[in-house]
Amino acid sequence: MSKYINKAVFAQVLALILVILAVPMMAWAGGGGGPFSAGTFSAIQVGLVLFAVISAWLLKGKMGLPMPKLIQAPLLWVICYVGFRIILTPPIPFSLLAMYMGVCTVAIFLYCSLTTPSWEEFSHPIAVMLREDHGTAKLSRYATFLIVPGLIAFQTYSQMLPSFGEPIELRTVHPAPPASINLHKKTYNLQTAENPFRVGEDGNYLKVGDEAQYFGGNAWTGDVPKFLQQVQQGGTVFFGTAGCFFCHGDNLDGKGPFSFAFNPIPANFADPGTISQLQETFVFWRVAKGGPDLSREAFPWASAMPPWEKHLTTNEIWKVIIFEYWHTGFFPRTWG
Repeated sequence: MSKYINKAVFAQVLALILVILAVPMMAWAGGGGGPFSAGTFSAIQVGLVLFAVISAWLLKGKMGLPMPKLIQAPLLWVICYVGFRIILTPPIPFSLLAMYMGVCTVAIFLYCSLTTPSWEEFSHPIAVMLREDHGTAKLSRYATFLIVPGLIAFQTYSQMLPSFGEPIELRTVHPAPPASINLHKKTYNLQTAENPFRVGEDGNYLKVGDEAQYFGGNAWTGDVPKFLQQVQQGGTVFFGTAGCFFCHGDNLDGKGPFSFAFNPIPANFADPGTISQLQETFVFWRVAKGGPDLSREAFPWASAMPPWEKHLTTNEIWKVIIFEYWHTGFFPRTWG
């Protein structure tokens, strides 16, 4: 009889281990590009739950080895956590996970306290641990009130302790641009391209720095010079067509009404460390291609900038760049 009971206990423990291990294994297979389709994976999950229910019934009804409520409760909690944390895709945020687990915790306590015998079965080992003075009860108290809080405190301290080590990946705010980009069925060499709207009154290309004569002027009054006409049209794109000011702000300082919804916040063009350090072609690339075209070295400095090539013409992109430099009073960076 004793041998039979030992085998039964071994079978019970083995069944529990298989259930606990099978859930994350199936989650990996289904969510990690495994051989199962979504429908097959769902069927496996249902089969796994039915296997656990039937196993519990066999252990209790046929072998006389019921699983204590004090083991059932944390086991159910772990299965719920694995389901929400691993199986459920796409991953949910921590706030939602905490909410779901709170509901699961309440449901498990309701299950354990559904009847008076059920609650007594669940709470009796806890009461023995708190009241009795024999060795097992004392050891349980030490583990509960000393070891467990100590481990939690150590984990909290480890997570909150600031790290002064080098980051895993170096962060580059202004990553190296590509040699060329394709925009509206045309290839632009970013090393040699020029803004076609940087034009003076004589119709010739206005060298970088010569536009200082137009700084401080009003581009929206009267008969303005040709350069300020381009500024005016670029401002119309910034404040109207594209609505860039919602993120970059009325003063181009990165403090628009939507800016603090992003991390990091949009670029501050009024800061001398941004567009004044960049060539016009670099800004052209960033505006046209946006965050999706950033290279690996730019992460985790990810950008919420949309690819404006899908919404603006090439001329509108060049003109809004003219406006941004004029508004901030900075000159594009040059190498000559």
